Amino acid sequence: MHSYELFFDHVFVPDENLVGGPEGEGKGFYFTMAGFAGGRIQTAARAIGVMQAAFERAVSYAMERKVFGKHIGEYQLTLVKLARMATLLTVSRQFTYAVGRLMDEGAGQMEASMVKLFTCRTAEWVTREALQIHGGMGYAEECAVSRYFVDARVLSIFEGAEETLALKVIARSLIDAV
Repeated sequence: MHSYELFFDHVFVPDENLVGGPEGEGKGFYFTMAGFAGGRIQTAARAIGVMQAAFERAVSYAMERKVFGKHIGEYQLTLVKLARMATLLTVSRQFTYAVGRLMDEGAGQMEASMVKLFTCRTAEWVTREALQIHGGMGYAEECAVSRYFVDARVLSIFEGAEETLALKVIARSLIDAV
């Protein structure tokens, strides 16, 4: 990932192009904060995509790789890992869909933070398990699950680090609701 600084000197923006119209002046921070809920559910959806790719690769590898004359997918430990991965992937997907429906109704701001917190942390675990199934090969740069693991890790940071979401958004919303 790369980041860059942009500078705009002597740029004129007409009043009619002000975000929020004339009433929007001085409210840029609040507009930005309101946009985070959409970004958070989008990040949860990205986490699901990463989990799905890691899961599919783990299943495929489990049926390709043989150890002691058997595919590793025939061993109970691998089967348990795959079952847990599939369960958490399904839960994450359904949770994200449910929050998306809430947001379509104009609600779900706190839930968007919750689904992002849960799904991104789950993606870290699922991609780690996919890496474990691949053994030493999973850590090699040419192996896709190596990349999935790195991609999953950064999702817990984007759109609000998990500690900030838990403390400043979710917990505060729960307390304020009482």
